[in-house]
Amino acid sequence: MSGWQILAFLSGLAGLCATIGATVSNEWRATSRASSVITATWVLQGLWNNCAGNAIGALHCRPHHSILQLEGYIQACRGLMIAAVCLGFFGTVFALVGMKCTKIGGTDKCKARIACFAGLNYILSGLCSLSACSLYAHRITSEFFDPMFVAQKYELGAALFIGWAGSILCILGGSMLCFSIADTFTKSRIRGSYIYRGAASQSHISSYPRGHAKSVGQRPPPDYSSSSRTQHFDKNVYV
Repeated sequence: MSGWQILAFLSGLAGLCATIGATVSNEWRATSRASSVITATWVLQGLWNNCAGNAIGALHCRPHHSILQLEGYIQACRGLMIAAVCLGFFGTVFALVGMKCTKIGGTDKCKARIACFAGLNYILSGLCSLSACSLYAHRITSEFFDPMFVAQKYELGAALFIGWAGSILCILGGSMLCFSIADTFTKSRIRGSYIYRGAASQSHISSYPRGHAKSVGQRPPPDYSSSSRTQHFDKNVYV
C-alpha cells in the first residue's frame, strides 16, 4: 500500500500547486473587445487584480481598491481559496509524516492515523476550491445569459478550469490516502483478536493442575462405584 500512498501524495501535491496557481491568477473571468487582430484588447479580472492587455503584449494591472467595496461572492471566493491552500499545505505535511515509506511518525498505527488526517485535509481543500470556482462560474454564467444585464459581460477564465482540476486532484489524493490505511486497522484488529484468543486458551489450560491438563476429546476415567464392586464380588463368591 505504500505505492498507493506515494501516488496519493503526488496527486494531492499537484492539486495544491494547481490551487495556488488558480488563487493568484488574474484570469478568473475575461472578455475581449476587438475590431481587428491588431486593435484587440482583453480585460481580465481575478480575485485580487483587474488587468487590461492588448495584442502588442502590454498588460496593465491594478489591485482592487478596498475590500469593503468588493462584492460578496468575490470575498467568499477569496476566503474559500485561502482555506483550500492552507488545508492542502497541512495535508501535504501530514502526508509526509504518515506515509509508510518515511522514517518519522512512530508506529504503524500512529502513522495510519496521521495519514487519515492528511487525507481529510486534502478532501476538505478540494471541496473548498471546488465551491469557490463553482460559485464564481455561476455568477459569470448567470450574468452572461441574463438579457436584463446591460453591463460588460465576461466569460469563464482559465483560472477556473485550473481550480477545478486542482480540486479533483486533491479529492482523489485524499480518498486514496484514507483507503490505503484500511488494511492497517484490519491487520491490527485481527492481531488483537488472535492475541485475545491465545490468552483465553492459555488461561483455560492453566486452570487445571500441573500435569493434569484436560486434553480435547479425552474420555473420563471409569467410575468404579461401591455398588459395582459389590455385584462383582457376589458373583465370584458363588463360583
